Amino acid sequence: MDVGNAAWSTGAEWIGHAPHQDFQPGSRPALPNADPFYQPPAGYEHARPGTVLQSRDVELAFLGLIPQKLVATQLLYRTTDLHGRPQATVTTVIAPTERTSETPCPVVSYQCAIDAVAARCFPSYALRRGARAVGALAQFEFLLVAAALAEGWAVSVPDHEGLGGIWGAPYEPGYHVLDGLRAALNHTPLNLSAEAPVGLWGYSGGGLATAWAAEMHTEYAPDLNLVGAVLGSPVGDLGHTFRRLNGTLFSGLPAMVVAALSHVYPDLDRIISEHATDEGKAMLKSVEDMTTAEAVIRMIRKDMDDLVDWPLDRILDTPEVRHVFDSIKLGTRAPSIPVLIVQAVHDELISVEVIDELADAYSAGGTDVTYHRDALCEHLLLHPLSAPMTLRWLRERFADQPVSAHRARTKWPTMLNPSTYRGMLRLGLISAKVLTGRRVGRRPLSALDR
Repeated sequence: MDVGNAAWSTGAEWIGHAPHQDFQPGSRPALPNADPFYQPPAGYEHARPGTVLQSRDVELAFLGLIPQKLVATQLLYRTTDLHGRPQATVTTVIAPTERTSETPCPVVSYQCAIDAVAARCFPSYALRRGARAVGALAQFEFLLVAAALAEGWAVSVPDHEGLGGIWGAPYEPGYHVLDGLRAALNHTPLNLSAEAPVGLWGYSGGGLATAWAAEMHTEYAPDLNLVGAVLGSPVGDLGHTFRRLNGTLFSGLPAMVVAALSHVYPDLDRIISEHATDEGKAMLKSVEDMTTAEAVIRMIRKDMDDLVDWPLDRILDTPEVRHVFDSIKLGTRAPSIPVLIVQAVHDELISVEVIDELADAYSAGGTDVTYHRDALCEHLLLHPLSAPMTLRWLRERFADQPVSAHRARTKWPTMLNPSTYRGMLRLGLISAKVLTGRRVGRRPLSALDR
């Protein structure tokens, strides 16, 4: 992989770094494509991956409406795209106000389920006060970011799809996550230690990005002290998921993946140009402007077979499309850090058999895999219900405790575990503070989840 052949800047932060920008309370943020902050300065290509190019403080608000009593720092940083070329993207970093000085503050990179092409769904926009992002999943996932903050951890929330919103692309989500962590650790005003233990967490589309970061860590960013990754229902095989969801209640999700990937796979774009009907082309164009929930609602039971001039199976079996689906499949390398995989057996979106294969592949490659294969939950419910277990597992990694068992596999449902409800009680209290705009202090969720 070529991460840039030009000479790199030697500083931790870009020599042309912009002054720290103050936010204006109550102002409505501009969309990323109309916001100069997202434009990297000339010559940024020569900076090291993870170099901070610009920074600013911003106000966050739950659902864009309920202001939060915290200050977040946004960092535009140099990273790498799918083909190893220089790129820039943004992460939103929240550091806890209450810290102990004995040990470095742990850092969690939380990958939201962006699952869309539209910039309104990027966390750096959707989490801001005044953001118009109805249907962006990141706005709801802020409740889990708050739970991590309550543990006393700093949290980096990267725009892991990059500024182009390339949902489903391989490798580069991992680069974006890892470079976002480098940027946060390098940014002096955040006062984070380069030696800090780092954890990864994401669910669904965020789990996919987290898995790419875990897989690419050793090769791309061995300098990071990564101690564990939580892969919540990662989309292990997007090709399989496309076939599974096409024509269902969730047809909008695979449609957005195809729309995004056509921008980075020229042969796929050519297949679409040659075989999609006018209606099909218009549909793919329109979903690029939709939030995740909007696309799902507007495309219920939309069958791509009705939008092409060949049978869909024939198109999916062409070498060009098979190459795309093969290249975006997880499991190309086994992570060198422990991973917790969380997956519902009765998941209506992600096939449990695909995640079984991924867990087996990681384990065969030497990864310490703890696999929670939940027998009762479905896709959406498992995310919040697994949060207490996830936070406890990350806390153990930050404390350098040994993984309980190599390739542990559990089936006991989270719904039947008393510790789930103790943890959910605390998560409910944290959510109540978020909903009322009160400060989320350091009162660890794990204290009730034992």
